[in-house]
Amino acid sequence: MTEESHLLDFYGAECPPCQQLEMYIERLKEEEGITIKRYEVWHNSQNQNLMMKYSKGRCNGVPFLYNKNDDSFLCGNVNYQQLREWALGE
Repeated sequence: MTEESHLLDFYGAECPPCQQLEMYIERLKEEEGITIKRYEVWHNSQNQNLMMKYSKGRCNGVPFLYNKNDDSFLCGNVNYQQLREWALGE
């Protein structure tokens, strides 16, 4: 049984910043062993509702990254260093 990640990524399938972020997420998994659970929201209303639950109006677009453990989040285009620091809680 694998533990579900407390880090979530809400993205749009055709979103260029989201596609860039996907590469950073893969790099983070390879370099740090950190897994981020991804949810596509442009074509999936259930995932969109989940994003709105966690966003609480703080971010109304994608990409939106959320940490279920400490309620921290990233909204919009971020670079790899920002993603890594957020994921590691730095």
